[in-house]
Amino acid sequence: MEALKPMTTESVKELLEDAGAKVMARSGRTESYSAPRDFSFEVKAIFPNGMGLHIVARQFNYRDPWEATGRVNDLVDVSLLRDGIYTPLPKGYKWFQGRDLEEGVDEARLRELIACVRDVNPKLYLLQELTGDL
Repeated sequence: MEALKPMTTESVKELLEDAGAKVMARSGRTESYSAPRDFSFEVKAIFPNGMGLHIVARQFNYRDPWEATGRVNDLVDVSLLRDGIYTPLPKGYKWFQGRDLEEGVDEARLRELIACVRDVNPKLYLLQELTGDL
């Protein structure tokens, strides 16, 4: 059985930096139950094309002993930003269709999503606004 690969602030930040994004990150929740924040980490990134991602690991996922040990962050929520505003992607993409949030994203899907957003041509928004598709 393949072991779950937990995501950390550093691992998500590294994925985004490797894709060419400028990244800011912060941790929120600690191992303590009395931690005041409801997320364990959040990462914001902006790509050279002006598109951005806001990635939040809301809380630790508890796993049964045969799946993983203790608490892990193997799923994150990802929001799409364009010019600092939450937005869906233009039609024709696999992600963010009709919504600005993808929930429960694992690392493999996060890698796909990062590549997709990195390669978006923002002029598609203007084109689809002109044609009435957006």
